[in-house]
Amino acid sequence: MSTQILFQVQLVLGYLAWLLCFRAYGMPWLSSMDRVAALRAMATLHSFRFFGLVFLLPGVVGPDLPAGFAVFAAYGDFATGVLAMLALLTVRVRPLFGTFVVAFNLTGMVDLVADYYHAIQTGLPEHAGQLGATYAIPIIYVPLLMITHIAAFWLLLRPRQSVA
Repeated sequence: MSTQILFQVQLVLGYLAWLLCFRAYGMPWLSSMDRVAALRAMATLHSFRFFGLVFLLPGVVGPDLPAGFAVFAAYGDFATGVLAMLALLTVRVRPLFGTFVVAFNLTGMVDLVADYYHAIQTGLPEHAGQLGATYAIPIIYVPLLMITHIAAFWLLLRPRQSVA
């Protein structure tokens, strides 16, 4: 099986596994919380996206990792992580918290979609071995991030529950 096919199969299976997990455990757990607590939990997960800067570290990734993918992915993740941390720091100031939650989710989702575009444009699936130690990021971590962005928007857009 080619590197490209292996990468794509693993990516699809990463989404499937996280969707099954999120449906069974994530959404029931998040739905049991108030909206702020659920969004805070997701901001906590995304606050670790500074880790995406690893795509720029020689020796961790291969020298032939397409720069058109690595640079955009690294800084998009970094920006999302900083915005998520700002959301966490402002959780007691609800208007600021809400603004940063929307900002990190918009930035993060645009980053991931753009990363997919850049990955295709630069031929990343064919050179997936150049990801080196970071290979797990797009296969395991990115599907969870995308799913939680969608869940965050779902939480933000659903009508508030009135207390009976």
